[in-house]
This record gives sequence, C-alpha cells and structure tokens, in this order.
Amino acid sequence: QVELVESGGGLVQAGGSLRLSCAASGATFSNVNMGWFRQAPGKEREFVVYIKRSGGYTAYADSVKGRFTISRDNAKNTVYLQMNTLRPEDTAIYYCAASLGATFGSFRPKYWGQGTQVTVSS
Repeated sequence: QVELVESGGGLVQAGGSLRLSCAASGATFSNVNMGWFRQAPGKEREFVVYIKRSGGYTAYADSVKGRFTISRDNAKNTVYLQMNTLRPEDTAIYYCAASLGATFGSFRPKYWGQGTQVTVSS
C-alpha cells in the first residue's frame, strides 16, 4: 500500500508560480511511478504529468507543456511539480498519484493522494 501526501497548494495571481510536493511511503520509492492529475469544478479529473520510476521518462498534458515541470528526489521519497506562468484555467484540485513497477503506454495509477487546492486569480 502506497500512501501519498501532497503539499504546496494555495492562491496565486495569474502569471505566478507554485511548487507542489508529494511525499510517498509504503513502498520502495525507486519502484514507484509518480504523477499528477487535476480536477476543476464541474469537470472530470484529467491527467497533468507523470514521471517513471527511473526518472528518465516524463509525459505532460499539452495544456501544461513548457510551463510545468515534474521532478523526483528518490532520497526524500518525494516528487515535485513546479508550475510556472499559471493561468486561471489551471485552478483545480491537484492529486498526486502513483503506480508500481513497469509502465507501458499511459499512466494508470493505483494510489491517490487527498488532493491540494490550487487557485489562480485573474
């Protein structure tokens, strides 16, 4: 069982930056693929980004490419999401997610965090 705890959400003006963190426990972190999804009010949860367990592969949603960067620190069992040039449409609850072992194709997490609110004002 993998437990995920997010932090770093908040309120920021358009054009600003935030960094989200997600600490994982319950598994060998180097075997955990990590990612982020988000859900805006009235919308379905959508994929944002993920990083494979090796750290050597990342995939981003088109809507965040060039603005968001995912990274991981295996020594701290933590993944980070640096969000720059934020837009009002980035407002959502951001969920950390994880899966174990090898992945092929799209990211299908089995474990989820509780979510952290990100609000971008115009």
